[in-house]
Amino acid sequence: MSDEIKFETYILINNDKFVICVIKKSSSEILFEEEKTYDNNKEISELDKLDDFLEKKIFKIEKILKNFIQDVYIILKSKEFFPIGVSIKRENYDNVIYQKNLIHPLNDLKNLCQFSYKDKKIIHMIIEKYCIDDKDYTILPDNLKCDNFTLDIKFDCLPKKVIKNYEHILKKYHILLNQVLNANYIEQYEDKTNQSIFHTAKLIVSGHNNNEVLLVNKTKRNKGFFEKFFDFFS
Repeated sequence: MSDEIKFETYILINNDKFVICVIKKSSSEILFEEEKTYDNNKEISELDKLDDFLEKKIFKIEKILKNFIQDVYIILKSKEFFPIGVSIKRENYDNVIYQKNLIHPLNDLKNLCQFSYKDKKIIHMIIEKYCIDDKDYTILPDNLKCDNFTLDIKFDCLPKKVIKNYEHILKKYHILLNQVLNANYIEQYEDKTNQSIFHTAKLIVSGHNNNEVLLVNKTKRNKGFFEKFFDFFS
């Protein structure tokens, strides 16, 4: 089996339905996709169902790919997600507002969220609105001078125990959890991209949403501005 991984693996967890999809990195071609729906049996936990699903699929996939699955992205539909909305205001003294002006306020908000909710992990950090001199923008304007600006931020958080449970199951198959994604957030972009939820997830993790502050260290691809910043300050 080859040491070079040329694909990405996604697992959709949606109530009692599990879907695994393997996508070629270079072309976004789907190399494998299969789903399994389980009976809504409350006596069997979601984790046990996931374990059963992986036991039936992982070896089959690795045999087809002639390569090992080393890590996966989980796209999770769950009521466990905990949204947090916060705002922060900064003076800019009639200077042009650049991305670099956002570094410290974003870091302050991230640290505040992590300090206030120690039992939760930030899954997505999204700039929902820029209020610049009392005028609202959905994206950061180019070459705009302002006296002050306000950032409205949404954090999608998940209990750390939920993530640890998934990591424990995946560890049985020698697979690392790369990242958890909020299925509801991904579905918002599915309509815009006119692609499957897996292709849309691939866009999101590669920085498709310019308003999302990427918090995951992805050393194997070019990093966006905010991602480089958070690697440095984490």
